[in-house]
Amino acid sequence: MSTKIYHNPRCSKSRQTLQLLEEQGVKPEIIEYLKTPPSESELKAILKALDMSPRDLMRKGEAEYKENNLADESLSDAQLIAAMLEHPKLIQRPIVVTSNNKYALGRPPESVLDII
Repeated sequence: MSTKIYHNPRCSKSRQTLQLLEEQGVKPEIIEYLKTPPSESELKAILKALDMSPRDLMRKGEAEYKENNLADESLSDAQLIAAMLEHPKLIQRPIVVTSNNKYALGRPPESVLDII
């Protein structure tokens, strides 16, 4: 089974999740999503698999969240997804995906153990 992790090496939770995977013998494909963001279809698949709304997957403490007035409840899911695609820093991390289409958000890092 192959595994990939949408990873930010500057994030402690992302680093902890990657280390946990490696300790379990998993050698994931590392996608530094700030350099290689998911496509719109990939992001929609992630949201669906995690059963999360775009707002639930957003990092609300980021400057881009405030600067783009993303707290506005009248914004549609499509608008929020567009904002995450334009500013990938807004996407909560890390996200782990297995080849058998299981997804987990590594918050806390141990939550990924359920899918490997």
